[in-house]
Amino acid sequence: MKSILTLIKPFEWAPFRSEFSRSLIASIVFSIALVVVRIIFSGDFLFTFLVWNLFLAFIPYVISEWLSGNITRIRNRIAITFIFIPWLLFIPNSFYIVTDLFHLGHFENMPLWYDLTMIFSFAWNGLLLGVLSVRQMEKIMEIFLKKKAGLLFVFPIMFLNSLGIYIGRYLRFNSWDIITDPFHLIKEILRLAIHPIEYKFVWSMVFCFSVFMTLLYLTLINANYLGRIDSNKMKSPGL
Repeated sequence: MKSILTLIKPFEWAPFRSEFSRSLIASIVFSIALVVVRIIFSGDFLFTFLVWNLFLAFIPYVISEWLSGNITRIRNRIAITFIFIPWLLFIPNSFYIVTDLFHLGHFENMPLWYDLTMIFSFAWNGLLLGVLSVRQMEKIMEIFLKKKAGLLFVFPIMFLNSLGIYIGRYLRFNSWDIITDPFHLIKEILRLAIHPIEYKFVWSMVFCFSVFMTLLYLTLINANYLGRIDSNKMKSPGL
């Protein structure tokens, strides 16, 4: 792993300038390599959609990373809003990849353990990109709102992410359908909102995913803090 990170380190493009980011890009390269190997051995190009889904998951991360690096030069809330809207439209793609696990076991031209590793690696990378992007946007909102956002920002975002996952997985809409097919998309969302009892299982799924992703988010963003505490304990004179 160190040798891989050493090769990546000279390319100090903004999203990959930290050790965490370089580890993330190494993980993404590994995921793509798994797809390439699967194509070579099975002759099946089906799972190339994972690469596309990960690319879509990468878009909100690039947006939030760019905005974080230029926040001191952007003082206009209207400008922030115009940047926030496309981010909000694409951020569900980061968490959507988890549902690609539904494809596990449907194809027998490769060992099940291989497909599990491949799909889960893409889902994991998507989750990391999503959590990091939401964290960056949360910090940006705190700057402009001049108060701590916390769960008042995170949970609604995760709720919209969960709704986006349902719309993408079951209603088969994409992020760009808000432009190419807005009336059909709005009609479907209104149908869900107007008849919540009829679609109780849909809203149950959305709420369940919202809680899960919020807990996942809180766990991951606090993991670094816990690591710093453990490191300080190791440095104490008694050890």
